[in-house]
Amino acid sequence: MDVDYIDSYSYPRFLGPQFPFPSPPRPPGGFPGSPGGFPSFGGQQPPTTPPPAFIPQQQLATPFAVDPGAISMCLFRNTFIWLRNGSSFWFFPIFVGPRSVAGFRWNGRFWTIFGIDTRRIVSFTCF
Repeated sequence: MDVDYIDSYSYPRFLGPQFPFPSPPRPPGGFPGSPGGFPSFGGQQPPTTPPPAFIPQQQLATPFAVDPGAISMCLFRNTFIWLRNGSSFWFFPIFVGPRSVAGFRWNGRFWTIFGIDTRRIVSFTCF
């Protein structure tokens, strides 16, 4: 008797692991309102006050990417950033890497964790 199909019910099905795997460790902290509190960068908390209530005049835009060394002068200071896509916002940088900057961005009501590639930044000014 020739068989033109495979009876899948005659073979054992793979149902995934048959024993529990341990959950991956979770970092301390959490989202606002959760038991862990606000997520942080190495214990660094967001600013406790809003940024200035004004939007500064944009400085001369540079044709090249922003130098991480230059923006490092704004660490832990209110900084206004203009992006290549036309967006602009208040930012509170707490870390500068070789091609990125991370910190807290003001969304109009509260500070949120934020990071961006410095090549997306046209200009910035800090206070």
